[in-house]
Amino acid sequence: MRSLVFLLTLVLMAVLPGCDEQPAATVTPKQSPPPPVTVAKPLKKHITEWDEFTGRFQAVETVDVRARVSGFLEKTHFRDGQIVKKGDLLFTIDKRPFQIAVEQATAQVDQAQAQLDLANSDVERARPLLERRTITGREFESREATARGALASLSAARAQLRNAQLNLEWTEVTSPIAGRISDTPVDVGNLISGGQNGATVLTRIVSLDPIHFEFEGSEADYLKYMRLARSGQRPSSRDRANPVAVRLIDESDFRHRGKMDFVDNALDPKSGTIKGRAIFDNRDSLLLPGMFGRLRVFGGEFDAILIPDDAIASDQARKIVMSVTSDGSVTPKVVTLGPIIDGLRVIRSGLSENDQIIISGVQRARPGQKVKPELGKITAGTPQAN
Repeated sequence: MRSLVFLLTLVLMAVLPGCDEQPAATVTPKQSPPPPVTVAKPLKKHITEWDEFTGRFQAVETVDVRARVSGFLEKTHFRDGQIVKKGDLLFTIDKRPFQIAVEQATAQVDQAQAQLDLANSDVERARPLLERRTITGREFESREATARGALASLSAARAQLRNAQLNLEWTEVTSPIAGRISDTPVDVGNLISGGQNGATVLTRIVSLDPIHFEFEGSEADYLKYMRLARSGQRPSSRDRANPVAVRLIDESDFRHRGKMDFVDNALDPKSGTIKGRAIFDNRDSLLLPGMFGRLRVFGGEFDAILIPDDAIASDQARKIVMSVTSDGSVTPKVVTLGPIIDGLRVIRSGLSENDQIIISGVQRARPGQKVKPELGKITAGTPQAN
């Protein structure tokens, strides 16, 4: 009987391998330590804020040079793209027809003068005859009327002469302003049209020094500056030429200094923006109409909270900063951003100067989890040039 039991046991062990194995022991996973992060309080500093706007340079004066009289273009007196002065001769139109018109008008003036002299003589001869009642009063009045008509004809002839002389003068087209001239689409020998309507555009001149910079600000910007003006922190650009600076697309600093000289009288109802304008010296002619630039204008002085840009994360459309509570828990705070000053980002709202924020290791922090904070310090970088 014992042999039979032993034999069955061997068979079962062969058919069911592993039945003699002991159950595995349950392993409790080891809990990972809180990740280390660097925390610091925001830097509080009295700053001067400069608001930035994108705009474009515009010429103070722009003139399309057109012919005032019609005729054949005889000569061009400039090189395309050169600097011209006010009054420089630019084009000459064939003068001969206008010289003939001046000579005809001069002859008409002489003729009218002769008729006036004759009429005045008739009046003077008739005056004693009227006193002796040799002629009637009506005849004398007729002679006086003839003299007045001759005087009017002389005035008309002189006006015609001045018009002819003016047309002759306009055959020499001069520069109305100083600036840089463009090219001309009309070659010598072509017939050009003059006058007030449909006159041929011969070229364009733009002034260069000084030069305007035009930009647009939002309604919020306008309200901000108005309230600063009313509080006495910043005068309105309508009342004072506030300083501004511009940098070009290939420049890292705001090296071109100017001043405000215009703020529009209404907001554009379509865009909700208001136009502003500054003026700059341009003695070296570096700045050209049409160039883009980034303008910076004084936006007031105040105590601000600053943090590194690396400490700011994005949560869809919101900007958040991770803060650490006294027990080491991570709490996100939604913030409103301002400009960068001295290498740090201005925080307009959402933080206080006593908050401990994560400035290094933000990627290891998760809302609600514990972290191991290590104290750091926020310092301002190199101040930006004003």
